[in-house]
Amino acid sequence: MSDPFIVDEFQEAVLDTVRRYVDEVVRPVAADLDRNADPADSFSWDIVEKADQAGIRTMTLSEDWGGIGADSLTTGMVIEELARGDLGVSVVMAQTLKIAQIMQAALTEDQQQRYIPGFRDDPRGTLAIGITEPETASNYFLQGDWSFTSKAEKTDGGWIVNGMKHFISNGNRASIYLLFVQTEKGKPLHQGSTCFILKRDTPGFTIGRVHDKMGERLANNAELIFTDCFIPDEDVIGEAGNGFQVLVDFFPASNAYAAATVIGNAQTAYEMSVEWAKTRIQGGKPLIEHDGIRSQLAEMHMMIDVARTYIRKATWMADNRGTVAWDPALGALPKVYASQAAWKIATWASEIHGGSGYMKDIGLEKLMRDAAAFLHSDGVNRTLLLKAADSLFED
Repeated sequence: MSDPFIVDEFQEAVLDTVRRYVDEVVRPVAADLDRNADPADSFSWDIVEKADQAGIRTMTLSEDWGGIGADSLTTGMVIEELARGDLGVSVVMAQTLKIAQIMQAALTEDQQQRYIPGFRDDPRGTLAIGITEPETASNYFLQGDWSFTSKAEKTDGGWIVNGMKHFISNGNRASIYLLFVQTEKGKPLHQGSTCFILKRDTPGFTIGRVHDKMGERLANNAELIFTDCFIPDEDVIGEAGNGFQVLVDFFPASNAYAAATVIGNAQTAYEMSVEWAKTRIQGGKPLIEHDGIRSQLAEMHMMIDVARTYIRKATWMADNRGTVAWDPALGALPKVYASQAAWKIATWASEIHGGSGYMKDIGLEKLMRDAAAFLHSDGVNRTLLLKAADSLFED
């Protein structure tokens, strides 16, 4: 077993590739893309294509499928490194890397042969998952009598889907989607939903508006609209009516990936603050020589290190679920802690920079807007705490 707290030679080589990509491709354009008024224009196909050229886009595919077989532990490290350049780019890649892992684990051999090669061979191939709806959002993390408002009715040879999803990361950009809809009336979504796989060009499937977000703008989120959309039986993932089990069985590292995304953002805010504190003179000496600032920087370092340790534990345990007992709370809590820490670090960083931190040309206001996304994204924190409480105290 690998040690989750030691970066081995393979991981270091991967991370070196990611760092070069971030420095050469992402950082030079991130601020300008973020400023585009039309949210769709903040997305960059050039960034995706160059991620493909660097081998990042497909790295979670096995070697048999043309990737490098990056495990969850390594993928979490990569996602954090991407987020140090831009949180939105990290989200685009995290969704794609995560769903590529799921496709290899959850799809039948026939489904894999029909879907994975097209994703692998398309330099613009990104992936998305349709769960969130206007009336069914973070409550899907909790047991209850609610169900998806998007529904599928059985017909000869397949299913007719009607409804809408929204806030979907890569929603308007993906080529392949996993879709969760209600297929059994009168049952909660935990018992009566089904997971489907479909392509972008499926008749009856269209894209609605692209959401205009405060931050995380280099990732597009959009509505998915289904109008009498036919999905054949052979594109059901797992068992009809048991779609939620797909989430339980194949998404163990999802929460930790979200945590890695936001903590990468926090790492950048921390590093900017350290450099500023070394050079900014106040009271006749650099800020870093003032005890209050020194101790605050140390606390920021501590929070990042604790969050990163939590992420490494969660991703390592996700990789080793066959040999170690999985803690269900790890499917909820790493993101909660990391997002709370990242938000505090972003606001502290702004305060350390004083008035300059409020100015757009410094870049901290973008980091603050980006950090705010994960107080809600991948599950509202309060709901995730309830999910963890249900698993911890179910008796």
